[in-house]
Amino acid sequence: MKIATWNVNSIRVRAEQVLKWLERSDADVLCLQELKTPDEEFPYDLFGEAGYFAAVAGQRTYNGVAILSKEEPKDISRGLSHLPSDHPLNEQRRIVAATIGGVRILSAYMPNGESLESEKFPFKMEFFREFRNYLDKNHEPDEGLCICGDFNVAREAIDLYNPEERGESILVSSKERRALEEVLDFGLTDAFRLHNKEQGRYSWWDYRGGMYWKGKGMRIDYLFATRPLAKLCAASDIDESPRRWKRPSDHTVVWAEFDI
Repeated sequence: MKIATWNVNSIRVRAEQVLKWLERSDADVLCLQELKTPDEEFPYDLFGEAGYFAAVAGQRTYNGVAILSKEEPKDISRGLSHLPSDHPLNEQRRIVAATIGGVRILSAYMPNGESLESEKFPFKMEFFREFRNYLDKNHEPDEGLCICGDFNVAREAIDLYNPEERGESILVSSKERRALEEVLDFGLTDAFRLHNKEQGRYSWWDYRGGMYWKGKGMRIDYLFATRPLAKLCAASDIDESPRRWKRPSDHTVVWAEFDI
């Protein structure tokens, strides 16, 4: 099973790019983030014609997540389901989960936080805490679970081009990294790092200043697998080619193949 994740930064702008990548990659599952469109405006028919079902939790203007899959998804859930549907953390559509081929797959778009001084930063920290609670209440570390998405945190110095310059700043602060590690302490493995140990592999590059062409990026998009699933991970990589296409997202695709 080939599973991938991609923050497309507007599905309406990049639906054709998603189709292009699916055709090239023949992925079984593609998790999407930052749809920027409500459920009723998601291009279901377009992907259906290409042979993909869609589980969607959309939102106009901001946020929104989806799972595209060749096999029809089962037991679809949206949001942090351990919290009330009207909880402030569930007002933003950031989580969708489904069972596909016997694997529970989750597409997540974690808050950015804007800056360490922003009023949005405590929201980010709370979302991470409740995301870990969500995992504890809904899953077991020994089940087949793959969490895909844009986590808006670069885990280590190796995951960004200028660790010395960044210091304690948004996306790389010690608080954010601890919050992410607490999620991983549930029993999750970083699929990409099972097969790639080198520095300079990134999944996001700021549009400003031609950062992609300068090789100045960060790795903030991940596939995290529980240990039983991670043992079956045969390959994982970052496909930079969509970042070189016309009108690209500022993120690119991360994928992993599992022998299941």
